[in-house]
This record gives sequence, structure tokens and C-alpha cells, in this order.
Amino acid sequence: MFSCLLTANRILRHPSLRRHLYCCVEATVDKLTACMAGSEEITGDAPEATTAPFDINDYTVIKEGEAEILMHVKNEVFYNKAQVNNRDLSIAVLRTFISKRKEEHETKLLSRRMKIGAKEAAKPIVEEGGAEVGEPIVEPEAVELDGKANGEYDVSQDEPCSISENHHASNLERKGLEELKPPRVLEALSASGLRALRYAREVDGIAQVVALDNDKASVESCRRNIKFNGSVACSKVESHLADARVYMLTHPKEFDVVDLDPYGSPSIFLDSAIQSVVDGGILMCTATDMAVLCGGNGEVCYSKYGAYPLKGKYCHEMALRILLACIESHANRYKRYIVPVVSVKMDFYVRVFVRVYTSASAMKNTPLKLSYVYQCTGCDSFHLQSIGRTVTKNTSVRYLPGFGPAVAQDCSDCGKKYNMGGPIWSAPIHDMEWVTSILADVKSMKDRYPAFDRISAVLTTISEELPDVPLFLSLHNLCATLKCTSPSAVIFRSAVINAGYQISGSHVNPLGLKTDAPMDVIWDIMRCWVKNHPVKPQPPDQAGSVILAKEPVLQANFARAVASLSKAQAKKVARFLPNPERHWGPKVRAGRQITSKHVSLLGAEVVNGLHKFEEGDEPASKRKKTEDSTPNL
Repeated sequence: MFSCLLTANRILRHPSLRRHLYCCVEATVDKLTACMAGSEEITGDAPEATTAPFDINDYTVIKEGEAEILMHVKNEVFYNKAQVNNRDLSIAVLRTFISKRKEEHETKLLSRRMKIGAKEAAKPIVEEGGAEVGEPIVEPEAVELDGKANGEYDVSQDEPCSISENHHASNLERKGLEELKPPRVLEALSASGLRALRYAREVDGIAQVVALDNDKASVESCRRNIKFNGSVACSKVESHLADARVYMLTHPKEFDVVDLDPYGSPSIFLDSAIQSVVDGGILMCTATDMAVLCGGNGEVCYSKYGAYPLKGKYCHEMALRILLACIESHANRYKRYIVPVVSVKMDFYVRVFVRVYTSASAMKNTPLKLSYVYQCTGCDSFHLQSIGRTVTKNTSVRYLPGFGPAVAQDCSDCGKKYNMGGPIWSAPIHDMEWVTSILADVKSMKDRYPAFDRISAVLTTISEELPDVPLFLSLHNLCATLKCTSPSAVIFRSAVINAGYQISGSHVNPLGLKTDAPMDVIWDIMRCWVKNHPVKPQPPDQAGSVILAKEPVLQANFARAVASLSKAQAKKVARFLPNPERHWGPKVRAGRQITSKHVSLLGAEVVNGLHKFEEGDEPASKRKKTEDSTPNL
């Protein structure tokens, strides 16, 4: 009896356990009240969501992976078939995150055990109060207080108070290294709930998926689809009608995974999303406003993301880096920082996967990861200038502003002016160890990914990129500046490699080339190429004429280099696949009326079929009036 009272006292003293106990009591009272009121029988921990009645003939069943959803013929809830690539890649990253999370927990647990073992071994052996030699002295009061502080240490009269391996294990648990709980996932903008359903049904080890939307039609559709997918989905997926920003702000550091996939810009969700992720969790974020991020509306991009974009062949990679810099900016406000895992430009959007950590000292390194970009208006030259730098003296590190300017006012190659953009994320945008693990997982589970060919091709190309080289060059742009014939990519790569530099492709653009060679070396290689392949005379004020007027300092060697082809190219692995069908791209926002102007997005068959469906829904009197008003010919 005494041990039970002592345990109850410790539970009430522990804040988290006390909250859990109160929630359980409140839920029990609610269930009893509902039963007494004559409501339907309630099963499970949460009340069953009610859905409005519907006509199954107005819906089509869409199957993707292991999930199936009911979609209305009209454009009531947003769904885009092209996002299957996005969802497949997210599932692959999520599977790798769960395995990595488990490995990190085991490593941390092992490290803590080794530290405690070393401390115990370093304690002096004392023979006092009848204790045997070699037996450590433990004060009972200290153990009791430690148990009270955590509410996990049970005292039983049948068990002696002795120190053993089990006691050390319980000490580890009280230190905060309890058993790793299954991850909780938040899909902030769920729409039909397809993504949440696929997470719940296809990814093992997930405890719960919370799907949010502030549109009633979308929430009803999501709840309908949860029931349609059976018991597994009903036990794991919850759908709530709520503003995602408010929900994430009121649930700080509660979710191991937060997925943002908005229609347009994610900028308004980033501040609350970064606070909702647990320490070491992962944030998945999509941006589809590519016209803004790629320089079409620079002032709008600056207002949303805090960076000015530049128009260039590398604009899509710059969009990725602008988004990463924006997420880092929001994280820094709460003494947090991000570590990019995978960053992908695919189809009509960019998608980033970042780990979120909390550290006031590590946050100071943010200026070292950001840079401004200087893009020449006359040629393809660009240069980066870091925002910050560090000075190390003995063991102390000072953070100072970066040196500048990185370039002169006029381009040293062609004499034209520079446009300045940024700041962008100039640190690596991929973790190559993660990319390798994700790619291996995708290949081992080929049948479970509907878009296997596309995501495996993208991941293969990413795995061969130079990780520490921001942006890229376009060989066609270089030749267009000089008005010369283009060398093959193999010849140009060989010249760069023979000059002592690295070069690789880019997953963003099949013609993109990432290299650590400076621009003067690149132009020397092109000057040597033009000497062997002469061009017609150009006006002297053209950028190409100014560049070719200079003699090359470096004599390029165009002999075929062994590493001029990547492993995937040598094996003829497909890396850039065409779209699987026509009109593969963005779709009309949910709720908008589809008209003939949307033919380019949806196709004539879809638009005409929808119009026929709407005409069939018209009242008979309206159809008769229309027919009577038709003139007789």
C-alpha cells in the first residue's frame, strides 16, 4: 500500500506524467458523458470523425502506392497526378530518416553508457560501514530524490536497494535516454489526404499522422478517404479543420516530421513550422512559385523570401538556395539552424528536406553559409561573396564580416557591369551519405514506388554532383557569348579535368556543369577552343570580342580524360526522363471554375468532359429554355 501511494505521489509531481494523467481522465469522462447521452458507441482513443453523405457515382477511385482516395469529378479538392514524384521521394526520405534516427539514438545511448561506466570505474574504492571492497557506496537519499524528480523510479519492499546493471540502465532512462518513441508526422496542408495516407500505410514505424486543412470540403474529403482506406489508416491518421500556422504555433516541438506542400509559396508557414519540429527532426518543404523564385518578379521574391533572384541558366538551383536561406533565417530567430539532407528541383517546383537542430553556438556559423551573387550582364561569369568569415586564435573563434568587394565594378572578362543577387545558401545542399542511403532504399523496394524511374534517375544524378560547388555553368551559354560552335560535354569536361579542377553535371539542368575552376580558367579553355575552331569577326563592343581579344594564359588540353564521364553516363543509365504524359505540370487551384483557358494545363479532353458533366447537372427547365431560344435555321 505504501509503495502504491509513493508511486502515485511521484506521478503527480512529474509535469509530463501529470498532464498525461489529466488527459486520460478527461477523455474517459467525455466518453462516459457521450454514452450516457445516447450517442453512438465510441471506439479507440479519439472520437470518430463524421462525414457527410455522398453519391459514389460522382467520385472516381484513384490509387497511388498502397493508398486509394475518392476524388470528385469537379475541382472541389486539389489533386495533381504529377506530384506522385514528390510523394514517392518524400516516402523514401522518411524511411531513411526513421532508420537514421534509430541509429543516432543507439549511438547516443551507447556513448552515455560508456561515459557513466568510465565515471564509475574512476571512483575510489572505499571500505566503510561494513561495505565490501570494490562495492560502490550509494546514498539512498540521493537515489530517492532522483526517482522523485523523474517519476519513473519505483520503490518496492520486495526488492533490495542494491546497485546493479539494471540500476545503471534505469539511471540512463532517467537521464532522458528512454526508449525511442515512434515518430509523429504533421502534414500541414493535406487537401485530399493522399500524402498522409501513403505515409501511414507505406512507411513502417510511424506512430501518428496529423493532417490539417482550413477548407471544410478538403477535411471532409480527407476523412472520407481515411475511412475508405481501412483500419490501418483510421488508427494512424487524424484529420483536423484548422489553420496550419496556428496549429503549429500551439504545438511547439511536438512533431518529428513536418511536411509543407502548399499551392504556391511556403513563406507564410515557415516561421510556425520551424517551431513545431522537434530537435533533430526533419522539415520537408515545397515551393511551386517558380516564376517568383527564378527572377520573374524579383521584388516579390525579396518580400517573401528575403533574397533577390537573378535570371540565368542556374536560376532553378538559385531558387533552391534562396528557399534554404529563408528557412535558415526563420530558424535562427529561435536559436535553431538547419542541415540540408536533399534538395531537389523536379518538374515545376523545388523541394527541400532539412534537419532542424537547436544550438546557440552553432547558429553563429550561419553567415558563413550565405553569400551574395554577382552575375555579369555581358557574359556567363558569376562570382560569390560570403557574408561572414571567422578568425581563429588558439582555441577562440571570432566571427567577422566578410571581405569585399569580391569583384571590381566592371567584369574583368568582358568589361560589362554586374547584377547583384542573394543572399543565397552557398553551403552544400545535399548530404551525400543520405543520398546514397535513400537511393539504395529506393532500389531495394522498386515495386513500392510508382515513380521509381523518375526518382531513381534524379537521386542518381544528385549522387554524382559536386557537393560544395554552388550554382553551375551552361556550356551553350558560353558558346553563345563567343558565337562559336559548341564542344561536346566530354571534351569540355576533359579540358577542365586536365587543368587540375573538378567538374560534374547538375540534376537541375542536363546541360549544366558544376566546377570549382575559376572563370578565367573557363574562358582560357574557350579561347583555346576558338583558336582551333575560328569564328566570324564580331563588333568590337560585343562581350565575345572583348574576351577573345585576350590571349589565353592557360593552354588547354582537350585529350580525353578518364573521369570525363560519370559512372551513370558510362553505364548509360537514364538520368533525365521525359514527362510520362501530356499536360504533366501544375494544375488549377481547388475551387476555381475550369474554363477553356485551362486547356494548356489540363488538356482538351478533361475540360470538355467536365463541361459535359456540368451540363448534365443543369435543371431540366434551364435546358429547355436554352433549347427554345435557339433560332430556327
